[in-house]
Amino acid sequence: MEPNLLQILFLGLVQGAAELLPVSSSAHVIVAEKLMGLDPSSPAMTFLLVMLHTGTMVAVIAYFWNAWKRTFFASAASLRETAVNVFVATVATLVVGLALKVLIEKVFMHGTTKDEMEDLFGHLPLVGGAIFTAGVLILVAGHLRGSQGTRSLGILSSAWIGISQGFCLPFRGLSRSGTTISVGMLQGINRQRVEEFSFALAVIITPPAVAKELMRLLKSHAEAASPHHLLHLIGPGLIGMIGAFVAGLLALRLLSSWLEKGHWAWFGYYCVAFSGFVFFLASRGY
Repeated sequence: MEPNLLQILFLGLVQGAAELLPVSSSAHVIVAEKLMGLDPSSPAMTFLLVMLHTGTMVAVIAYFWNAWKRTFFASAASLRETAVNVFVATVATLVVGLALKVLIEKVFMHGTTKDEMEDLFGHLPLVGGAIFTAGVLILVAGHLRGSQGTRSLGILSSAWIGISQGFCLPFRGLSRSGTTISVGMLQGINRQRVEEFSFALAVIITPPAVAKELMRLLKSHAEAASPHHLLHLIGPGLIGMIGAFVAGLLALRLLSSWLEKGHWAWFGYYCVAFSGFVFFLASRGY
């Protein structure tokens, strides 16, 4: 069953808002898809997700561009320092993410296919557990670091942020922005600076993730992923992408406002409450 235009627009708004707020877009999109009776693994949904992620990435660049110019791109020295920090964090993310992937595939799910592993991490009990974990981390960071941090980003703090981001790769529901910003705050880093750095990392890591999803679609659904079929999906997908872009900009405004006002823990309360809803849906057989 392919989504209709109204469902696509709704998913775009959900993805755009949840992707850029620390509440886990994957958890919200999975729940929304299940409630609407859509199959997240279908070619249409996989391609739509690729387009929605592209919309949110453009929203991040549009929103943070001026701030990045004032900080990370302010001078040649700032640019070099930022490049080193981003490189260290990204390498740490890849090392941890690949290590977890190998550990899960070879040890915990020995003999299981990659598609079965993808399906497993879409199961609501695991999604609920992951978003609950993210909520607790956000609450801890929000209450322990309610005041503005004074430390600057360095190689070690960037590495820890990258390591935390690596744990988010396999676990749907473990919010990337919520985890990375919380880890930065717990290290005493300025809230605004860690927010800008977290989303700079998102711009680096999103294109490979999107390309991976597109390659998985092309390999597993050769007929459905034909150029003719994909062109048929581009029009509706653009509507979802625009929705994701607009929702993403609004979500970033809310995120920045709550960070500046010291309301970071509020996102944690929401995640914990939403995890309860996810567990309820799981108990009802969704």
